[in-house]
Order: sequence, then C-alpha cells, then structure tokens
Amino acid sequence: MSLTMRPGPLAGSPGDEVNFSIDGPKHRLFMHAFPRRVRARFGGETVLDTARGRFLHETGLLPVLYVPEEDVRTDLLEKTDHTTHCPFKGDAAYWTVRVGDRAAENAVWAYPEPMPESEWLRGFMAFYWGRMDAWYDEDEEVRGHLRDPFHRVDARQSSRHVRVLLDGEVVAESERPKVLSETGLPNRLYIPAADVRTELLTESTKRTVCPYKGEATYWSLDGAEDAAWSYAEPLENAVKVAGHLCFDHEALTIETEPPPGT
Repeated sequence: MSLTMRPGPLAGSPGDEVNFSIDGPKHRLFMHAFPRRVRARFGGETVLDTARGRFLHETGLLPVLYVPEEDVRTDLLEKTDHTTHCPFKGDAAYWTVRVGDRAAENAVWAYPEPMPESEWLRGFMAFYWGRMDAWYDEDEEVRGHLRDPFHRVDARQSSRHVRVLLDGEVVAESERPKVLSETGLPNRLYIPAADVRTELLTESTKRTVCPYKGEATYWSLDGAEDAAWSYAEPLENAVKVAGHLCFDHEALTIETEPPPGT
C-alpha cells in the first residue's frame, strides 16, 4: 500500500515534491520476495505452504501474495472456465479448491501466458484471501491480510486538546490523546477511556480486523451508530492505544487544537 498509494513512488501520481521522474507506465507493477513462510488452510488441509512467496505491488491496490505452483496442493484444485483479463498482466485462469464436500469457487488464479512486461508471473499462483479458512505467517495466524513490509503504524503521546461533540453535547474531551499515524491514512486521535463519557456509549455488534492494529470493537451513540472504535488487545505496533477510543462519524463535531509551537 505504501508504495502504490499516494504519496508512494509507485502510485499513479506520486508526491508533489520529488527530484526524480519515473520513465514508465502510469500503472506500475513491482514484485519482491516475501521474507517469511506462509501457509493457507481449507477444509482441514494445507492448500499452500511456501517460503518462496512473492509480493506483487500494483498501483492503487493492496499487495497480493503469489506463490510457486510447486508449493500449492494442485491435487486439491479443479480448473474452471472462468477467466478475466488484466491489461497489465494478461489473461487469468481460475481454479476451485475442493476438499471433501467443501469448495471455494474460483479461489485461485494464475497467468499461464503473462504479458511480456510481467513474464515473471509465469509459474506463480494467487489466492483470494477470504476464501481460505485460515492463513499463517510463520506459526502465527493472520487475520485481514498479510502485512505489507512497507506499511507502518506509529502511536505517539500528544498534548493536543481534542473535544468530541454530538449535537453540542461533549462526549469526550482530553489533553492527553494518542496520535496514531498509519501509512496512507489520515492521523487518528485516540482518547483515553477515562476522558470519554462512556455512559453514553453502547457496544455495537460490528467488528473489523486490521492486520497492523488488531480487532476493533465499535461503539454507538444515540443518533450516531458505530461512532467510535477501540482495540482491547491491539497488536504490537498499536499497543499504546489500548484503553483508548477513536471517534469518526458525520453526526459528530471533532474539535482539535494543535499543540503549542505549531
């Protein structure tokens, strides 16, 4: 994401302040080795197991893991008639993964005859992440997607004064939020729960998973559904925001004063 989204150098139009130009197509492909062992399981079987995976970064898209065909249980694959065309990679063929009475339709694709400019895709296969039961980065189960090695999350203590209001009523106010910066996204302010009127919040059923931060729990206010979220057990890069809430909803007014000296 960090390479192929603005202001990354492989985005369709990178940052404005650079001392270089890229002589090449607007839509760019960049493939490199993924540094660890990756496995995927479906129906109780390990469908792929590789230490030779390669990450494909493509302008405007999240990176995709491609693995050598030799590292895939091709005996569990059934070729289908489904095809798609990519003007940058070529015609993709698809396979269904079948284990017993379970099937993941068109879950695997490859480019048997890739275009000359992406010839290095030959012999590699890719999987739709959500169609497998589980993925493992080394021996740790991964949710969401594999982490992009060029993507990062930083959380820092701040003295910014922030107020969150709903219809003029203060929901949260703090001078000790955490500022969370994440590649390609705007800064987020996480407010300590002690500085939030938690009696106004109702826990939502919504959950999301970020491979960089962890599983988020959502909270609603009267008239503002899923207006806040928190990470009860954040992953290591976001551990500082444990016990904090972040607010974002069109019904809210969020007032922020920059710290002194800005």
